[in-house]
Amino acid sequence: MVREIKRGLSPVIATVLLVAMVVVIGLILFLWLRGFNEETITKFGGQNVKIVCDDVFFEASYSSGSLFVSNSGNVPIFGFEVKVQGDGSYSIQDLRDSSTSWPEAGLNQGGVFSEAISFQGTGIVLTPVLLGESQDTKKTHVCNEAQHGVSISI
Repeated sequence: MVREIKRGLSPVIATVLLVAMVVVIGLILFLWLRGFNEETITKFGGQNVKIVCDDVFFEASYSSGSLFVSNSGNVPIFGFEVKVQGDGSYSIQDLRDSSTSWPEAGLNQGGVFSEAISFQGTGIVLTPVLLGESQDTKKTHVCNEAQHGVSISI
């Protein structure tokens, strides 16, 4: 009877493999957790722009091919994201694009915007866009459509 000798991995190779696995798992966890810490955009001296969205008040209407927007709140509105709804689909437009005369600095408190704009669809949803600061740069933030968007039938 001949016995077969089975040998395992050497302790050095096993240690290298364990260290490599720990490093890979640590890197995966680091990248995953880094995604939870999003960059905060602030407005009005450090207040989170998401909270400032609750203070945005505006009135909007669309008739005879003209869009009317007035800022009735205390927060300047930098722009609007316009969701044009059609037959089972939608498209997103920016009201600040070059085809409109939207004020470059945005719509300040008490400001009014009126312009003839043609939308091809059954309705639009206007969602305010605010301008805030993040570290040393200015960034835009689109408020939550479900909470702050205004639906208008066209």
